[in-house]
Amino acid sequence: MNWYVAKLVFRVISGNGDHSAQFDEQLRLINADTEQQAFEKASFIGHANQDSFLNVQKQTVKWQFIDVAELNVLSDLKDGTELYYNIHEAPDPDLYIKWAHHKSALLGTRN
Repeated sequence: MNWYVAKLVFRVISGNGDHSAQFDEQLRLINADTEQQAFEKASFIGHANQDSFLNVQKQTVKWQFIDVAELNVLSDLKDGTELYYNIHEAPDPDLYIKWAHHKSALLGTRN
């Protein structure tokens, strides 16, 4: 069995969808013998996690599974193993660095 990291993409639609498009990207660990089996398991998880509910404004909110966007095998599970990366281009590097420091500071306040 191999471990894979799968990126599942969901579209979030509130009410009639008259809002900026929102997408939820989730990274999931998948244990499978082959890449094809890992893809099928990830797709099943995505479909199984589609949901709809009423928000506080009594609007229907739908989490619609789009697809498995990425699938990467983890060749070695040990402390510090890279699970995922994304290269982000920022128009304002100082603002992006401040954002990263802010997110890190928030993690430090968890109990």
